[in-house]
Amino acid sequence: MSSLSALVLGLLVPAAVAFQPDPALKGFLDPNDPVAISFWIISIAMVAATVFFLMESTSVGLHWKTSMNVGALVTLVAAVHYFYMREFWVQLGTSPIVYRYIDWSITVPLQMVEFYLILSAVQPNLGAGMFWRLLVGTVVMLAAGYMGEAGFVNAQAGFVVGMAGWGYILFEIFSGEAGSVAATGDKVGEHVKAAFATMRFIVTVGWSIYPLGYFFGYLQGQVSDEALNLIYNLADMVNKIAFCLAIWQSAKKDTSERAQRVALLG
Repeated sequence: MSSLSALVLGLLVPAAVAFQPDPALKGFLDPNDPVAISFWIISIAMVAATVFFLMESTSVGLHWKTSMNVGALVTLVAAVHYFYMREFWVQLGTSPIVYRYIDWSITVPLQMVEFYLILSAVQPNLGAGMFWRLLVGTVVMLAAGYMGEAGFVNAQAGFVVGMAGWGYILFEIFSGEAGSVAATGDKVGEHVKAAFATMRFIVTVGWSIYPLGYFFGYLQGQVSDEALNLIYNLADMVNKIAFCLAIWQSAKKDTSERAQRVALLG
């Protein structure tokens, strides 16, 4: 080896060693940790969705604006909590149960409000009972789920009561006042019906991921934090963003058709 090569190696090797990251340091994403990566992706996706819904709310009809803005609140609240949950997971490697349920306790009632908002816009005399029934079902579902996951009550009892709350919500949006109003003929336009149907599908099929995660995580032996959080994260991304996208799609179509009718009449 030449003296020049020896000199270069002598300079580079110590420098490379000096800049090796300390494995004890935490706070950075591990490229081999899919759960941490999912927290990162979803937190950014929620921010992007918030900006999108707020900007789009300025280009839809007046009776859709409130629904669009509430949708933006759903993704904004989720984004803030996902930033905290991401740091919690990266630093501690355990489930951020408290952060997650605080997020759900705000965003899920807001999503239930959306059912009321899109129907009340076309049915002004809609009573407040539907809103309160959906809220009660939501509170029961989330409170029971949290107490079961946190260990305050028996996990099986929390699962059963939480399922009862979810079942109450499903009854309201299928067979209760909400479902009946959405099914009425000409009083509810096709676009409101389409948004309601998609939102109901998400609450029925999309939300089924959560009790499945709870069942396999807490009622089938040892809890796998990695699997449970990955399932919850992916479910949140679909069930929150897609839920609001359903409203946006119907709002855009309805607004466009109304503009075309006005142009023809003008």
